[in-house]
Amino acid sequence: MPTGRRRRRSALVQEEPPGHRAGGGAAGHGGAAAPASPAAGARGRRARGRGRTDDTASEAEGGEGPAEKPRRAARAGRAEEPADPEARARDICLRLLTGAAKSRKQLADALRKREIPDEVAEQVLTRLEEVGLIDDAAFAQAWVESRHAVRGLSRRALAQELRTKGVAGELVEQAVAQLDHDDETEAARALVERKLRATRGLERQARMRRLVGVLARRGYSEGLAFRVVREALDEEASGAGPEEEDVDGAPADGWE
Repeated sequence: MPTGRRRRRSALVQEEPPGHRAGGGAAGHGGAAAPASPAAGARGRRARGRGRTDDTASEAEGGEGPAEKPRRAARAGRAEEPADPEARARDICLRLLTGAAKSRKQLADALRKREIPDEVAEQVLTRLEEVGLIDDAAFAQAWVESRHAVRGLSRRALAQELRTKGVAGELVEQAVAQLDHDDETEAARALVERKLRATRGLERQARMRRLVGVLARRGYSEGLAFRVVREALDEEASGAGPEEEDVDGAPADGWE
Protein backbone atom coordinates (compact mmCIF):
# COMPACT_ATOMS: atom_id res chain seq x y z
CA MET A 1 0.00 0.00 0.00
CA PRO A 2 2.64 2.61 0.73
CA THR A 3 4.10 1.89 -2.63
CA GLY A 4 0.80 2.70 -4.36
CA ARG A 5 0.46 6.06 -2.55
CA ARG A 6 3.96 7.06 -3.64
CA ARG A 7 3.04 6.27 -7.26
CA ARG A 8 -0.08 8.46 -7.09
CA ARG A 9 1.88 11.37 -5.61
CA SER A 10 4.46 11.04 -8.38
CA ALA A 11 1.74 11.10 -11.01
CA LEU A 12 0.19 14.21 -9.47
CA VAL A 13 3.55 15.98 -9.38
CA GLN A 14 4.19 15.15 -13.04
CA GLU A 15 0.78 16.59 -14.02
CA GLU A 16 1.49 19.99 -12.40
CA PRO A 17 2.61 22.65 -14.87
CA PRO A 18 6.24 23.79 -14.77
CA GLY A 19 6.90 26.59 -12.31
CA HIS A 20 3.76 25.84 -10.29
CA ARG A 21 5.70 24.48 -7.35
CA ALA A 22 7.98 27.58 -7.23
CA GLY A 23 5.04 29.96 -7.40
CA GLY A 24 6.50 31.75 -10.50
CA GLY A 25 4.11 30.42 -13.19
CA ALA A 26 1.58 32.28 -15.26
CA ALA A 27 -1.01 32.05 -12.46
CA GLY A 28 -0.87 31.38 -8.74
CA HIS A 29 -3.41 29.73 -6.52
CA GLY A 30 -6.94 30.69 -7.30
CA GLY A 31 -6.06 31.81 -10.87
CA ALA A 32 -4.49 35.16 -9.85
CA ALA A 33 -1.56 36.37 -11.95
CA ALA A 34 1.76 35.95 -10.19
CA PRO A 35 3.95 39.05 -9.90
CA ALA A 36 6.88 39.25 -12.31
CA SER A 37 10.32 38.88 -10.84
CA PRO A 38 12.70 41.92 -10.72
CA ALA A 39 15.02 40.21 -13.17
CA ALA A 40 12.19 39.77 -15.69
CA GLY A 41 11.23 43.47 -15.37
CA ALA A 42 14.82 44.57 -15.97
CA ARG A 43 15.02 42.35 -19.04
CA GLY A 44 11.84 43.94 -20.40
CA ARG A 45 13.10 47.46 -19.86
CA ARG A 46 16.36 46.64 -21.61
CA ALA A 47 14.46 45.20 -24.55
CA ARG A 48 12.27 48.28 -24.84
CA GLY A 49 15.35 50.53 -24.64
CA ARG A 50 17.00 48.55 -27.42
CA GLY A 51 13.87 48.98 -29.49
CA ARG A 52 13.89 52.76 -29.09
CA THR A 53 17.60 52.92 -29.91
CA ASP A 54 17.09 50.81 -32.99
CA ASP A 55 14.25 53.07 -34.11
CA THR A 56 16.40 56.18 -33.70
CA ALA A 57 19.28 54.63 -35.58
CA SER A 58 16.97 53.46 -38.31
CA GLU A 59 15.51 56.96 -38.62
CA ALA A 60 18.96 58.50 -38.95
CA GLU A 61 20.13 55.88 -41.43
CA GLY A 62 16.95 56.15 -43.46
CA GLY A 63 17.18 59.94 -43.75
CA GLU A 64 13.81 60.59 -42.18
CA GLY A 65 15.01 62.99 -39.47
CA PRO A 66 14.41 66.76 -39.87
CA ALA A 67 18.14 67.52 -40.05
CA GLU A 68 18.52 65.14 -42.97
CA LYS A 69 16.04 66.91 -45.25
CA PRO A 70 18.25 69.93 -46.12
CA ARG A 71 21.20 67.61 -46.70
CA ARG A 72 19.11 65.43 -48.97
CA ALA A 73 17.99 68.50 -50.93
CA ALA A 74 21.60 69.67 -51.28
CA ARG A 75 22.64 66.25 -52.54
CA ALA A 76 19.79 66.30 -55.02
CA GLY A 77 20.92 69.74 -56.24
CA ARG A 78 24.46 68.50 -56.75
CA ALA A 79 23.19 65.45 -58.54
CA GLU A 80 21.44 67.70 -61.06
CA GLU A 81 24.73 69.35 -62.12
CA PRO A 82 25.93 68.27 -65.56
CA ALA A 83 28.52 65.52 -65.53
CA ASP A 84 30.49 67.07 -68.40
CA PRO A 85 33.15 69.47 -66.97
CA GLU A 86 32.59 72.03 -69.71
CA ALA A 87 28.83 72.05 -69.14
CA ARG A 88 29.40 72.34 -65.39
CA ALA A 89 31.77 75.27 -65.84
CA ARG A 90 29.34 77.08 -68.10
CA ASP A 91 26.49 76.49 -65.66
CA ILE A 92 28.52 77.84 -62.72
CA CYS A 93 29.52 80.99 -64.61
CA LEU A 94 26.01 81.75 -65.80
CA ARG A 95 24.61 81.40 -62.28
CA LEU A 96 27.23 83.80 -60.91
CA LEU A 97 26.70 86.33 -63.68
CA THR A 98 22.96 86.32 -63.06
CA GLY A 99 23.43 87.94 -59.64
CA ALA A 100 25.91 90.67 -60.61
CA ALA A 101 28.68 91.43 -63.07
CA LYS A 102 31.94 89.62 -62.35
CA SER A 103 35.49 90.01 -63.59
CA ARG A 104 37.12 87.16 -65.46
CA LYS A 105 39.41 86.45 -62.50
CA GLN A 106 36.47 86.21 -60.11
CA LEU A 107 34.85 83.59 -62.32
CA ALA A 108 38.14 81.73 -62.79
CA ASP A 109 38.59 81.58 -59.02
CA ALA A 110 35.07 80.20 -58.62
CA LEU A 111 35.71 77.47 -61.21
CA ARG A 112 38.98 76.51 -59.57
CA LYS A 113 37.23 76.23 -56.23
CA ARG A 114 34.72 73.85 -57.83
CA GLU A 115 37.64 71.78 -59.17
CA ILE A 116 37.01 72.49 -62.84
CA PRO A 117 40.16 71.62 -64.85
CA ASP A 118 42.15 74.72 -65.82
CA GLU A 119 42.05 74.01 -69.55
CA VAL A 120 38.27 73.58 -69.47
CA ALA A 121 37.84 76.77 -67.43
CA GLU A 122 39.98 78.70 -69.91
CA GLN A 123 37.89 77.53 -72.84
CA VAL A 124 34.59 78.42 -71.17
CA LEU A 125 35.77 81.84 -69.98
CA THR A 126 37.13 82.72 -73.41
CA ARG A 127 33.85 81.73 -75.02
CA LEU A 128 31.87 83.86 -72.56
CA GLU A 129 34.14 86.81 -73.36
CA GLU A 130 33.53 86.33 -77.06
CA VAL A 131 29.76 86.57 -76.61
CA GLY A 132 30.06 89.58 -74.29
CA LEU A 133 29.00 87.96 -71.04
CA ILE A 134 32.43 88.69 -69.55
CA ASP A 135 33.65 92.24 -70.11
CA ASP A 136 36.29 93.46 -67.68
CA ALA A 137 36.30 96.97 -69.17
CA ALA A 138 32.56 97.43 -68.63
CA PHE A 139 32.82 95.82 -65.21
CA ALA A 140 35.53 98.28 -64.16
CA GLN A 141 33.58 101.30 -65.42
CA ALA A 142 30.43 100.26 -63.56
CA TRP A 143 32.41 99.50 -60.41
CA VAL A 144 34.01 102.95 -60.35
CA GLU A 145 30.72 104.76 -60.93
CA SER A 146 28.89 102.83 -58.21
CA ARG A 147 31.56 102.81 -55.52
CA HIS A 148 32.43 106.47 -56.01
CA ALA A 149 28.81 107.59 -55.83
CA VAL A 150 27.74 105.36 -52.93
CA ARG A 151 30.89 105.08 -50.83
CA GLY A 152 32.72 108.25 -51.86
CA LEU A 153 35.91 106.33 -52.64
CA SER A 154 38.85 108.09 -54.23
CA ARG A 155 40.46 107.11 -57.51
CA ARG A 156 43.33 105.48 -55.65
CA ALA A 157 41.03 103.32 -53.51
CA LEU A 158 38.94 102.32 -56.52
CA ALA A 159 42.02 101.35 -58.50
CA GLN A 160 43.19 99.14 -55.64
CA GLU A 161 39.83 97.38 -55.44
CA LEU A 162 39.81 96.65 -59.16
CA ARG A 163 43.33 95.23 -59.05
CA THR A 164 42.33 92.82 -56.30
CA LYS A 165 39.55 91.60 -58.59
CA GLY A 166 42.06 90.81 -61.31
CA VAL A 167 41.22 93.63 -63.72
CA ALA A 168 44.14 94.44 -66.01
CA GLY A 169 46.14 97.57 -65.26
CA GLU A 170 45.23 99.43 -68.44
CA LEU A 171 41.53 98.78 -67.87
CA VAL A 172 41.85 100.05 -64.31
CA GLU A 173 43.45 103.28 -65.50
CA GLN A 174 40.73 103.79 -68.10
CA ALA A 175 38.00 103.25 -65.52
CA VAL A 176 39.34 105.64 -62.88
CA ALA A 177 40.15 108.24 -65.54
CA GLN A 178 36.44 109.03 -65.75
CA LEU A 179 36.86 110.77 -62.37
CA ASP A 180 38.83 114.01 -62.38
CA HIS A 181 40.26 116.10 -59.55
CA ASP A 182 37.07 118.13 -59.21
CA ASP A 183 34.99 114.95 -58.86
CA GLU A 184 37.23 113.76 -56.05
CA THR A 185 37.11 117.10 -54.28
CA GLU A 186 33.32 117.24 -54.39
CA ALA A 187 33.01 113.67 -53.14
CA ALA A 188 35.40 114.42 -50.27
CA ARG A 189 33.41 117.53 -49.30
CA ALA A 190 30.13 115.64 -49.31
CA LEU A 191 31.63 112.92 -47.15
CA VAL A 192 32.98 115.41 -44.60
CA GLU A 193 29.62 117.17 -44.42
CA ARG A 194 27.90 113.89 -43.62
CA LYS A 195 30.34 113.16 -40.80
CA LEU A 196 30.70 116.69 -39.42
CA ARG A 197 27.85 116.52 -36.95
CA ALA A 198 29.30 113.52 -35.13
CA THR A 199 32.37 115.55 -34.15
CA ARG A 200 30.53 118.48 -32.59
CA GLY A 201 31.49 118.98 -28.97
CA LEU A 202 35.12 118.05 -29.64
CA GLU A 203 38.00 120.48 -29.92
CA ARG A 204 38.89 121.65 -33.40
CA GLN A 205 42.12 119.63 -33.60
CA ALA A 206 40.33 116.45 -32.52
CA ARG A 207 37.64 117.04 -35.13
CA MET A 208 40.32 117.66 -37.73
CA ARG A 209 42.04 114.35 -36.98
CA ARG A 210 38.82 112.35 -37.11
CA LEU A 211 37.56 113.83 -40.33
CA VAL A 212 40.93 113.59 -42.05
CA GLY A 213 41.02 109.94 -40.98
CA VAL A 214 37.65 109.33 -42.65
CA LEU A 215 39.00 110.65 -45.95
CA ALA A 216 42.31 108.82 -45.61
CA ARG A 217 40.52 105.48 -45.22
CA ARG A 218 38.83 106.13 -48.55
CA GLY A 219 42.09 106.74 -50.30
CA TYR A 220 42.22 110.54 -50.42
CA SER A 221 45.60 112.22 -50.27
CA GLU A 222 46.67 113.93 -47.07
CA GLY A 223 46.84 117.34 -48.71
CA LEU A 224 43.33 117.14 -50.14
CA ALA A 225 41.92 115.74 -46.91
CA PHE A 226 43.34 118.53 -44.72
CA ARG A 227 42.22 121.22 -47.13
CA VAL A 228 38.63 119.95 -47.40
CA VAL A 229 38.27 119.42 -43.63
CA ARG A 230 39.71 122.84 -42.83
CA GLU A 231 37.30 124.52 -45.23
CA ALA A 232 34.33 122.64 -43.74
CA LEU A 233 35.25 123.62 -40.17
CA ASP A 234 35.78 127.25 -41.17
CA GLU A 235 32.40 127.38 -42.90
CA GLU A 236 30.70 125.90 -39.87
CA ALA A 237 32.37 128.41 -37.55
CA SER A 238 31.22 131.28 -39.74
CA GLY A 239 27.63 130.05 -39.69
CA ALA A 240 27.60 128.91 -43.31
CA GLY A 241 28.23 125.25 -42.55
CA PRO A 242 25.97 122.23 -43.26
CA GLU A 243 22.63 121.72 -41.56
CA GLU A 244 21.96 119.28 -38.75
CA GLU A 245 21.34 116.51 -41.25
CA ASP A 246 23.58 115.21 -43.98
CA VAL A 247 23.03 115.67 -47.68
CA ASP A 248 20.93 112.51 -47.80
CA GLY A 249 18.60 113.75 -45.07
CA ALA A 250 19.83 111.28 -42.44
CA PRO A 251 21.70 112.15 -39.24
CA ALA A 252 25.45 112.06 -39.90
CA ASP A 253 26.56 110.47 -36.67
CA GLY A 254 28.19 107.29 -37.99
CA TRP A 255 31.87 106.49 -38.43
CA GLU A 256 33.64 104.18 -40.79
